[in-house]
Amino acid sequence: MPWRAMEVREQRVEFVVRALGGEPLSCLCREFGVSRPTGYKWVERYQRGGVEAIADRSRRPLRSPTRTEAELESRIVAWRQLYPDWGARKLCVLLCRQGIEIPPSTVHRVLLRHGLVRDQDRHSPAVKRFEREHPNELWQMDFKGPRTGRSRARLCR
Repeated sequence: MPWRAMEVREQRVEFVVRALGGEPLSCLCREFGVSRPTGYKWVERYQRGGVEAIADRSRRPLRSPTRTEAELESRIVAWRQLYPDWGARKLCVLLCRQGIEIPPSTVHRVLLRHGLVRDQDRHSPAVKRFEREHPNELWQMDFKGPRTGRSRARLCR
């Protein structure tokens, strides 16, 4: 027997009609695979607003209290337009000098939101590996800075 194709809205309407028809709500919830609070919510919404009220709703919050203020966003955009080659980290240093502490990731999101990050500004991933055909063909050394007599050499962790 093939599965009966049914949209979510049709299922909710069928659920509500059967619930208002007198079938036990706990049995209907088990059959439709929803929790009892969800079943009660669908019935209540249907009674208040009809079929349109039980449709899917957006889960987007009505407000975002931690969103960057518009004044700060405009300041970031103005600095980026003044220095188009600067990225989020350099702009953060500039803002920090003005007494504004903001993480670079937030500045980057503001730049993305205003379309100020171009693909050619991003670094392309390394496509060539440091492999050689024979051993000892490539030698590499990291220089950590001059070693003074007063302090011991720092180990990078």
